[in-house]
Amino acid sequence: MNLKELYQEIILDHGKNPRNLGKFDNFNKDAKGHNPLCGDKVHLFLKLDENKKVNDISFEGEGCAISMASASIMTDLMKGKSEKDAKEIIEKFLDMIKEKDDIDTKLLEEDEKTKLMSLGGVKNYPMRVKCATLSWHALSSALEDFQKEVTTE
Repeated sequence: MNLKELYQEIILDHGKNPRNLGKFDNFNKDAKGHNPLCGDKVHLFLKLDENKKVNDISFEGEGCAISMASASIMTDLMKGKSEKDAKEIIEKFLDMIKEKDDIDTKLLEEDEKTKLMSLGGVKNYPMRVKCATLSWHALSSALEDFQKEVTTE
């Protein structure tokens, strides 16, 4: 299996069988995101503990396979991360999705980087970048306690 096939398999798997789908009780942060161009919507639920570590994270939403796969991968990777590390991973992911070929951080294992890099091909399709980044912008908003809905416009 070549790298392109592996990336497609990861996106299809997470798009069809999203992890961490559904609202959980006792969340203490949340944020909504909307991509009006294609209709993608996401509502992120986050539980930070007293040490500002991501205890739990999930999402509800609807949208294309890229949008759902990205939210699924993101929620999987963020569990157990500190707020500071989560913010750095968000920044590095957004850099990779827009302009870089790799994700440059020591905060992730190689298999985690591979999952994120599976979304990197969207940089060749500007309209799809918004699909891949919607949930990441919502997470950033939740961490910063912004109260308005994030949009891709």
